[in-house]
Amino acid sequence: MTVEWRPARRDDLLGLPVEVAPRLLGGLLRTVVDGDEVVVRLTEVEAYHGRGTGGVADPGSHARMGPTARNATMWGEPGHLYVYLSHGIHSCVNVVCGPEGVAGGILLRGGEVVAGMDAAHRRRPAARVDRDLARGPGRLGDAVGLRHPVHDGIDAVTGAPRAGAVARLELRAEPLADISAGPRVGVAGHAGTAAFPWRFWVPGEPTVSAFRWGRGAAAL
Repeated sequence: MTVEWRPARRDDLLGLPVEVAPRLLGGLLRTVVDGDEVVVRLTEVEAYHGRGTGGVADPGSHARMGPTARNATMWGEPGHLYVYLSHGIHSCVNVVCGPEGVAGGILLRGGEVVAGMDAAHRRRPAARVDRDLARGPGRLGDAVGLRHPVHDGIDAVTGAPRAGAVARLELRAEPLADISAGPRVGVAGHAGTAAFPWRFWVPGEPTVSAFRWGRGAAAL
């Protein structure tokens, strides 16, 4: 069956992250950074809600305590990318969702590089096989070339350039029907338990990252 994609619109991303996240599966993130294009087909995502977003407080979110300099992009216009630094090393990419002023993000946890393989391998020299190029959020960020802080806030709807990069999000014309959901990976405490089945993935995809409980989550 032929798959068709279309550019994401602002209104596609106005819902709560937990509602929008499954819609991103099978979609494409296209980036051009310093002249090199890489395209990743998204196979795994996680939803995060900010303070006051939705009916359930999310203690695992960067925006759980309200607006800060770090999470400012999460409170902005949907369709921008919140790019943050993890463990002081990895730049992780999130799609901002919800109306402006309501914080929400969808972490791009994993995907398959479908174009720009040479550039992705240059950025990810430790990847021994293609499936590991964007398997995990830090690896995905490296593969597509988006870096914190210079690319934080880049607009993936209009494709407006920022710091030598362009990003565009495309959605499947027909959303995937067969998806799986479960607890988020490596999130500590209550936020990482089955009370938050806010991780979504395409079953059977080798680019989906391995699951692990966060600190204390398995015991709750």
